[in-house]
Amino acid sequence: MNLFKFIIVNIVETLLRVIPFPCKTGLHIIGNPDSNSPVFLTCNYHLTVERVKMALRGMDCYLLVANSRGHNVWCGSAGGHLTHHSVISVLKTSGIEEVVDHRNVVLPQLAATGIEERAIQKKTGWKVIWGPVYAKDIPIFLNKDFTKTPIMRQVRFTLLQRVEMAVMWAFPFSVIAAAISYLFWPEMLASLTVLIWSVSLFIFLLFPLYSIWLNPKKKRTSFSKYTVVFDIGRIPLAIWMVFMVLLVIYSSMEGDGSWGYILRWGFASLVVLLIISLDLTGSTPVFKSGLHDDRLLDVVLNKGKCRGAGLCLEVCPRNCFDVDTSTHTASMPRSNRCVRCGACIVQCPFDALSFKSPGGHLIPPAIIRKYKLNLIGKRMIDIE
Repeated sequence: MNLFKFIIVNIVETLLRVIPFPCKTGLHIIGNPDSNSPVFLTCNYHLTVERVKMALRGMDCYLLVANSRGHNVWCGSAGGHLTHHSVISVLKTSGIEEVVDHRNVVLPQLAATGIEERAIQKKTGWKVIWGPVYAKDIPIFLNKDFTKTPIMRQVRFTLLQRVEMAVMWAFPFSVIAAAISYLFWPEMLASLTVLIWSVSLFIFLLFPLYSIWLNPKKKRTSFSKYTVVFDIGRIPLAIWMVFMVLLVIYSSMEGDGSWGYILRWGFASLVVLLIISLDLTGSTPVFKSGLHDDRLLDVVLNKGKCRGAGLCLEVCPRNCFDVDTSTHTASMPRSNRCVRCGACIVQCPFDALSFKSPGGHLIPPAIIRKYKLNLIGKRMIDIE
């Protein structure tokens, strides 16, 4: 794909990022690889595939695309769409075993929450190497002999990523709001569109400034637990209700108390309320909300079982762990950063990590793996 087409794909699929964009699974040949060339694997979300291929330009390697139903790596693995079954399938059906002599496959680190490394090795003989979080770090990762630096393991929420998230939410909101506005209040179309984009950009661009005040354990409105996208707190909802009361009073005092006037501005304010109530867990990789009870789980380490294998350190996207190689034990000195993705629990070969509920109940690793319980909750049963 040439650079111009790559830019167009990035723009279009960022605007429509809330929609899965699946592409064909299978084997892609990058450059002129031989039987000793490295093998990488990613999901079949089209934009991710193109970005990985762009990062691999100039290299000689193989790229396997596994079925994730068109979701990106993070959402696919957390949502039960990208699993070790997907990986095993593409390893066995793509023909990769016929063209390489080794059995090492590099998987994206963010897939660790939904892919069991040991299951892949047990069923295929392939050894999993957890690659960096971002594809752009792959060349350095290879130059360091498949070794990641701490920064390569850590998820960041950069300015560019925040702009992408703002665009991802602003575009569908503005399209839906514009359609409704065009039908009922065409004079508001332009101003409402500008308002939506401004609020969305404001929320995500300024996220680093206000994120420290976000409280994942604050009380939610009773219906918030039934929503997937919106995390409507009591204070924003109360402010909106007060605004509606004041709007009715103002329109009555000004002599324009028609329902059309009230509905028009009530609709505009509701759109703003929904945008500022977006569940940031689904939009940022660095924030955990309390929208669902499952997200209030804590990761606990049983040091009696720990043998210092280091996979927790290798797959944690928030750099919560340290591993002492002299005592062969892990620790969680930065547990406050944890986003409950469950990757460390899924990958630990000694079952030394578990989830603990707010009531103190321990959820063992076997349950986590079987029911895929992580920051998104119960996903799908893994039937062996």
